Amino acid sequence: MKTTNDKQFKEETNQGLVLIDFWAPWCGPCRMQAPILESLEAEMGDKVSIFKLNVDENPVTAGELGIMSIPTLLIKKDGRVMDKLIGVHDKDTLVKTLNEFA
Repeated sequence: MKTTNDKQFKEETNQGLVLIDFWAPWCGPCRMQAPILESLEAEMGDKVSIFKLNVDENPVTAGELGIMSIPTLLIKKDGRVMDKLIGVHDKDTLVKTLNEFA
């Protein structure tokens, strides 16, 4: 899983199918989501790029995208926001959702 920041966000997430995890280290549900995303990456890494963005260190991007709670998972395809999932989601749900846009 790659990390991104305010400066590189648009450049890194504007091609192909991308899932961005908006999180913070103090967020318990974010820590629950992390291993699910690692498993998802192992299964779908050839179809989707997965990024993490720490909202405490990168508030500009989170603000521009209206991220009000974490964890929030944003799905983009070729630079367009396709879906936003708030809260912890299991791998099966994420695979199903991502396959809709693959």
